[in-house]
Amino acid sequence: MLYHLYEWMTREGLKFPGSGLLQFISFRVLLAIFLSLFITTVYGKRLINYLRKKQIGETVRDLGLQGEQEKKGTPTMGGIIILLAIIIPTLLFANLEKTYVRLMLLSTVWMGIIGFIDDYLKLKAKKIAKEKGINYKKTDADGLAGMFKILGQVGLGIIVGATLYFSPSVTVEREIISQKSSEAIRPGERKKDEVTRVLNGKVHRFVTVQTPITTIPFVKNHEFNYSKLLPEGLRQYTWVLFILIVTFIITAVSNGSNITDGLDGLATGVSAVIGICLGIFAYVSGNLRMAEYLNIMFIPNLDELSVFIAAFIGACVGFLWYNAFPAQVFMGDTGSLAIGGIIAALAIIVRKELLIPIICFVFLIELVSVILQVSYFKYTKRKYGEGRRIFKMSPLHHHYQKKGYHESKIAVRFWIVTILCVVFSIMSLKIR
Repeated sequence: MLYHLYEWMTREGLKFPGSGLLQFISFRVLLAIFLSLFITTVYGKRLINYLRKKQIGETVRDLGLQGEQEKKGTPTMGGIIILLAIIIPTLLFANLEKTYVRLMLLSTVWMGIIGFIDDYLKLKAKKIAKEKGINYKKTDADGLAGMFKILGQVGLGIIVGATLYFSPSVTVEREIISQKSSEAIRPGERKKDEVTRVLNGKVHRFVTVQTPITTIPFVKNHEFNYSKLLPEGLRQYTWVLFILIVTFIITAVSNGSNITDGLDGLATGVSAVIGICLGIFAYVSGNLRMAEYLNIMFIPNLDELSVFIAAFIGACVGFLWYNAFPAQVFMGDTGSLAIGGIIAALAIIVRKELLIPIICFVFLIELVSVILQVSYFKYTKRKYGEGRRIFKMSPLHHHYQKKGYHESKIAVRFWIVTILCVVFSIMSLKIR
C-alpha cells in the first residue's frame, strides 16, 4: 500500500522527505523484515496473554516423553501471529500488482485458514469434553478430517499450478544469440514478446516465453521442460501434468512441515533457514545481472517477491523468540500448514522444486519416518500377528527423545542439518 502510495504521489508530483527510498526493493525488504520482527516480538506477547486468558491451551498426549507434561496448557494457535507478520508487511511494502506476490498472499491465507479450522475443531472438542465433565484425551479425529485437509491442499495446488502455467505475466527470458529470435524458443514454449536490455554498457536482446520449465540442480544444461515427460501426441495436456506435480509438492511439503512441528522451536527454526535459501534463489533469479553472471534462468518480476520472503523470514525468527525451549506458545496447524504451503509455493515459483528434497530434508525425513513406521507396523502385524517398529517412535524427533536426547539439542541439530543442506543447495548455482 505504501509502495502504491509512493507511485501515486510520484505521478502527481508530490514528494515527502525520504519517499524516494520506497522505489528501492532493498529498502522495502529491510522494512518488511523489521516490521515482521516487530509484530511477532512485541504483539506476539500480547497474543500469548490473550490465548492464555481464553484458555486456548495445548492438550498433550501421554506418550511417555521427557518434559511433555510441562507443555500442557501452553497456548496454541500462535501461527496467527506468524500469518499477520507475513501479510501486513507484504501489503504495506510490496507491489501488489505482481502476480507472484498475489499468489503467495493467497497461499498464506488459504493454508492458514485450513490450519485455523483444524485447531479450532480440536479446541472445540476439548471444550465440549470439559463441559460434560469427561477426561479429554487428544486424538487425530478431533481436528479437521484428513480428507478435508488433503482437499484444501489439492485446491491450493490447482490454483498455484494453473496460475503459473496460464498467467501471461509468468514468463522467463532467454537471450537471443543469433539474428533469429525463434532459435531461443524451444518446442512447446509460447512466445510473448522481445525485449532489449542494457548489460555492462551493451545492448542485449531477449525473448520472453511462457513455459512449464524447471531447473535441474548440478547439471550443465540445467533446464527441463515438463512436456518432455509426455509423448509428443499428448504434450497439449502438459498443463494437467504440471498441475498434478505442483499439487503433490504442496501437499507433501505442507504435511512434512506439520509433522515436524513437534518440538519447541524445531519447525520455526528450520523454516527460517529454508526461507533464507529461497530468498537467495529469488534474488539471483530475478536480477538480470546476477542471472547472467551465474548463467541461470532469468525470471522477470521475481525480485518483488523478496519483500514477501523477507516478511516470512522475520516472522519465523520473531516467533522463535517465544517458541524456543521452553516454548511459551505453539504455532499449531494454523502456522505449520501455512509455512509448509508457503515454502512449497516459493520453491515452485523460483523453479527450484527439484531441490526441495535437499532444502526441506528435515521435513522429508520426518514425513518418511512416519510413513515407514506405519507401513512396517501394519505389514508385520499381518505377517506375524504382532506389529513391529523401525523407530522407537515416529516422527523422527520423537525417536531421539526416546533415546534420551533433550529436545533443545534435537532442534538445534536439525537446524544445523538444514543449514548444511541449504549451503549445498546454493552451491548448485555454480556447480554444474
